[in-house]
Amino acid sequence: MLDYRAIDVDNHYYETLDACTRHLPKEFKRRGVQMLSDGKRVTAVIGERVNRFIANPTFDPIIVPGCLDLLFRGEVPEGVDPATLMKVEPLPEHPEYQDRDARIKVMDAQGIETVFMLPTFACGVEEALKHDIDATMATVHAFNLWLDEDWGFDRPDHRIIAAPIISLADPEKAVEEVEFVLARGAKLVLVRPAPVPGVIKPRSLGDVSHDPVWARLAEAGVPVSFHLSDSGYLQLAALWGGKSKFEPFGSTPNSLDQILVDDRAIHDTMASMIAHGVFTRHPELKAVSIENGSYFVYRLIKRLKKAANNHPRLFPVDPVEQLKTNVWIAPYYEDDLSALAEVIGTDKILFGSDWPHGEGLESPVSFVDELSGFSDGDIRKVMRDNALDLLGVRSATPV
Repeated sequence: MLDYRAIDVDNHYYETLDACTRHLPKEFKRRGVQMLSDGKRVTAVIGERVNRFIANPTFDPIIVPGCLDLLFRGEVPEGVDPATLMKVEPLPEHPEYQDRDARIKVMDAQGIETVFMLPTFACGVEEALKHDIDATMATVHAFNLWLDEDWGFDRPDHRIIAAPIISLADPEKAVEEVEFVLARGAKLVLVRPAPVPGVIKPRSLGDVSHDPVWARLAEAGVPVSFHLSDSGYLQLAALWGGKSKFEPFGSTPNSLDQILVDDRAIHDTMASMIAHGVFTRHPELKAVSIENGSYFVYRLIKRLKKAANNHPRLFPVDPVEQLKTNVWIAPYYEDDLSALAEVIGTDKILFGSDWPHGEGLESPVSFVDELSGFSDGDIRKVMRDNALDLLGVRSATPV
């Protein structure tokens, strides 16, 4: 255990069935999210189409935290079927997955002071609704109302910082949503790492139509987070004969699909933010990549350098320096963290456990075991102080 309490920037809840419907206006009941039951199982229908992003939206039974650790480390013992690593348990045995007060008790036992709380089911909603902009905006707003009610964007105890979703699909309504969540105390927002859907054609995250959102977040000192989601990138795999729908659970994996897609979405997201001038126009804006790994950073730096060398007039500010200045990274625990520190600096690395997901850590603070080559001061930065800096809390005191 540490002699201070950590700040975990990658924690998840499992949404209740009414997360997207409790506050959804009646006129969007069919166009938005529906949870339909045949008496035996519940199926998510989004945009009037069956959606398998989460095969069982009841989350019962639910995967055991950290049970896939060996798989993601590439350390499955010889002769062991990786499928046998998957363990599940009844959801009712774990109220902390859906109840704020119960979660705080678990955090106390884990040695965690504050967590960034992020979606599970909702990470697939925007892609499913991308052809209906009005339904997208209505559903996101309904979800944010639920989120603030059940978890709180930021309550006085500062233990749980729940990140409301901001969809940029309708630029004007996106500004309204930002103002709404800021007024309710949001300390972090979540934007999907993907091209922005549009009525006529998709847009870059760096399109100037989104500047009012970036400007308001920069002014408020509220970071924008980009968490692994359904970014629509399996359309690239479909060009190679693969599947076009992202179904991370309960479907047969395709090795080529994974190789083609991998961390393309976060790589392209950060590239669009930098190459299209978001950080040049809004130098105070802070961004954080969560649960996207860190290996995209090396490829992105290489490509940014080449683009800037070939077309210097397109980059009035050094793009690599913008990445190092404006972007924080929460890497996978199995990544080479020392190599990452050499590239972007220890000050920009964040501790994230992905708890309670099966591919995360069983014990969140065990992340410190991956920092064996770091000094005690740098370990504290990664496990706590860098998150405070991201939030604009300049001293190492409670959030």
